[in-house]
Amino acid sequence: MWGRIRKSSARFVNALRTEATAGREGRTHNLFEAAAAYVSACAEDDQDRIDEASAWVSPEALSFGVNELACRAVIALARERDESPRTVARALLGLPAA
Repeated sequence: MWGRIRKSSARFVNALRTEATAGREGRTHNLFEAAAAYVSACAEDDQDRIDEASAWVSPEALSFGVNELACRAVIALARERDESPRTVARALLGLPAA
């Protein structure tokens, strides 16, 4: 009886080790990593990296991440230039000042 329990326990522990190892190899990316990789790949016109980053998260999550990245970038540039975010965003898009 104790032999069966020991074998069962050993199988269970080995299964946990296998899952932990597989988890490290197939690391998931969060939406901000995906957005950063996607935007930088778009800026460099690297279609392979664009496709790879697009597969990391759902399209909705990627859209949210890209939007968040754009907001943070505009705010950072506005602070650096001592201008309003609206002025910086319009300038980046080549639009006339409002």
